[in-house]
Amino acid sequence: MLKVLKSGFFTTVQDLGRLKYRSMGVPVSGAMDDYSVSKLNMILENEPEAAVLEITMTGPTVLFETPTHIALGGAEMSATLNNQPIDNHRIYKVNEGDILSYGRLEKGFRAYLAVKDGFSTESVLGSRSMFSPITPKSHIQDGSVVPYDVNKAFEPKISAYKVDCLLGETVLEVYKGPEFSLLNDRQLEQLFGTDFSVAKENNRMAYQINELLAEHRFSMLTSATLSGTVQLTPKGKLIILMKDGQTTGGYPRILQLSKRAIAILSQKKSKDKIGFKLL
Repeated sequence: MLKVLKSGFFTTVQDLGRLKYRSMGVPVSGAMDDYSVSKLNMILENEPEAAVLEITMTGPTVLFETPTHIALGGAEMSATLNNQPIDNHRIYKVNEGDILSYGRLEKGFRAYLAVKDGFSTESVLGSRSMFSPITPKSHIQDGSVVPYDVNKAFEPKISAYKVDCLLGETVLEVYKGPEFSLLNDRQLEQLFGTDFSVAKENNRMAYQINELLAEHRFSMLTSATLSGTVQLTPKGKLIILMKDGQTTGGYPRILQLSKRAIAILSQKKSKDKIGFKLL
């Protein structure tokens, strides 16, 4: 068991998400930076769908009530184990009574904590990912207990790994969206020639962009959207749907982020710079 002494700003349990329910209006959810999560589960020899903690902006303080092995990834948040600094991308054995804490956010925006065999919270519609009202709670709170299985016999094949870090990347590789052809030359020039910045309105549902494209009068029926769909409002606002984003929308879908680009964007916060590159 993991006892949460302090929950941090917004800490959730996430896995690969709910992949079969979009037709019913249920968002996929799942880890925003699944690139980092896949590496953590790989080093711990977990199943790909093993659940982790996703930690946003400020980290929790947690007490391990049973032994296990852990690995950290994603954002760099000055983590310590029993007051001793520990690194991302390395396996650590923890014992009963050990305390993991997070300090100052140094780079990125979302960190991940993985344990051997994953967290074993309740599965709802085939996923442990927190998303209210599908799950009882939207995030972990102070005093919460997050279960995991005890694993004392695990002998890691490797203790650390080098990772192609996404935290410093700013270019988002994108595909043409269904309504890409509606854009005029001026909008295209703006779209691929502007250094955009992330607006303060950013979360697991969507990221908004501060800079505007030229206004438009396109109209369309409400249509299907995906995580990473870039919508363009009539006023020229860019809205990028993320893992908890709605399953349909009525704005033109001008771009679609690659899986890697979604992971890169998930590590950006307000005022961070990004740009688009067409694949």
